[in-house]
Amino acid sequence: MSTSSSAAGPADASAAAVPADAVPADAVPAAASSPIESVDRALQVLTALAAAGPRGLVLAELSGRLGVHKTTVHRTLAALRHRDFVAQDVGTGAYSLGAAAVALGESYLADDNLVVLLHPALVALSQDVAELVHLGVLVGTEILYLDKVEPDRPVRVWSQVGRSIPAARTALGRALLAFRETDRAALARYVDAADLDRVWAELRRARELGRAVEDQENEPGIGCVAVPVLRGGVPVAAVSVTAPAERLDPARVAEVHARVRAVLPPYLPAGLHLPSPA
Repeated sequence: MSTSSSAAGPADASAAAVPADAVPADAVPAAASSPIESVDRALQVLTALAAAGPRGLVLAELSGRLGVHKTTVHRTLAALRHRDFVAQDVGTGAYSLGAAAVALGESYLADDNLVVLLHPALVALSQDVAELVHLGVLVGTEILYLDKVEPDRPVRVWSQVGRSIPAARTALGRALLAFRETDRAALARYVDAADLDRVWAELRRARELGRAVEDQENEPGIGCVAVPVLRGGVPVAAVSVTAPAERLDPARVAEVHARVRAVLPPYLPAGLHLPSPA
């Protein structure tokens, strides 16, 4: 009996000494509490105010949504107001996101950052469609090319990052103008009177289809298909596929647009999306 008992002892000891990283995953609690409760509460407040939009929320509404006592929420709001992450309407008492909170998103999606954020998407799209891909933004009445990715096969088109072209004669510019809901009067700033009807029809069609086109308007024999990249319904940039016009008949345009909608979304940063066709 004593031999049996002494053999069992070491076995029990080794079982008790199982390394922590060998504990089954399902033994770990599914959700841990925030390591800093006050920071977590501030983030919850900002998230709730972002969802509420410009109308904002009064203290009682915010307290109810978060399930936190009004006194506690008020202290959090005071700290956020101190750094301008929250603003309060003096008339209604409603709280909304402040300038500092809004500036975070603007800084993150500034033109220089967009190049870094969206370059992997351009690479993936160029590889998928085997064509030249551009990223552009609207600067005044012109499109500024921020980035480009060339395919393995040659494309007979000259383009340069940093180049600007009148927006209304590019697919990139039309995609951005269409989804900025540019009206006919505003469009007159971008085109000559002789082209106004034609370009206006292009913008209306772009809004309907979710993409814009350009056929040999910047370089003979070259066409483009472009889609805007939206944040909250507002375009921050546009992506285009450029190819010889003979490779961009209506069937190929539809095919390229379908590939853009399939390839780009997984690569877009949180908060950015493509429009859906009407």
